[in-house]
Amino acid sequence: MSAVTAQFPEFRDRTVLVSGGGSGIGAALVEGFARQGAKVSFLDIAEVESRELAERLSGETAYPVSFHHTDLRDIEAIRRTVSEVVERSGPIRVLVNNAAWDDRHEFDDVTEDYWDNNQAINLRHVFFTSQAVAPSMRSAGGGAIINMSSIAFKLNMGVFPAYAAAKAAIVGLTKSMAGRLGPENIRVNCILPGMVVTERQMKLWLTEESIARSVQEQCLKTPLKPDAIVGPALFLASDCAAGMTAQSLIVDGGVL
Repeated sequence: MSAVTAQFPEFRDRTVLVSGGGSGIGAALVEGFARQGAKVSFLDIAEVESRELAERLSGETAYPVSFHHTDLRDIEAIRRTVSEVVERSGPIRVLVNNAAWDDRHEFDDVTEDYWDNNQAINLRHVFFTSQAVAPSMRSAGGGAIINMSSIAFKLNMGVFPAYAAAKAAIVGLTKSMAGRLGPENIRVNCILPGMVVTERQMKLWLTEESIARSVQEQCLKTPLKPDAIVGPALFLASDCAAGMTAQSLIVDGGVL
C-alpha cells in the first residue's frame, strides 16, 4: 500500500497513464495515482506481475486499474494503446514515462544492435509516447508529463554506458518538450531517482552490504523504497506545480 498520505483532489476522475507500471517504481506510481481517485492505465511487457497488480488494486480503488500489455519498442503498439486508453477513460491528463532497463553491460562488448535496443527501451519510447498522448492533453486544455531519468549518469558509473546515455538524454528531451508544449499548457518535468531498492535490484545486484554502503553516501540514512518517488511525482503532476516545467527534481536521499 502506498505510504503517501497527502491528498490531491484534482486527480479524482483524471486519466493517468504510466509506462513500465507493472513492478518497482512504476507499480508504486500506479498505486499512488490510483489511490488519489484517478483513472489509471499502465503499459508493461511483463504480464504476470502486471495483471496481479491491476487485479489487486482494482478491488481497492475508485476506478479499476487497467493494464495494457505493450512492447514499448513497438511505436505503433504505443499509439494503439494510447488510443484505447483515451477511448476508454477520456483524455489523458497525466503521463509518467517511467519504463526503463538498467541492464549492466561491458563497454568493450556493446554492439550496434545492443545499443539500439537499449535506447529503444530507455529513451525512444519517452518521446513517442509523449507524442501520442499530446493530442488528448491539448483537447483537455493541458496536462503534465513526467519523465524518469536517474542520477546514475552524474556519478561516472562505468557499468552501463548505454543506460547512462539515455538517462542523460531524457533531461535534455524534457527541456525541449517543455519548450514546445508549454504554450499548449502541457508541463514537462523530470525526476532523477537515486538508488531505489526494488525487488529487481535485490534479485540482480543489491546486497545488504551494498545497500549499507550506498546509504552512507546519502544525507538521509535510510534506504529509498519505490514509495519515495510517488510523492514527488504526484506533486509535479498536480496543480501545486502549475508554474513548474522544464525542471529536473533529484530524489536521492542527498547524494548529490
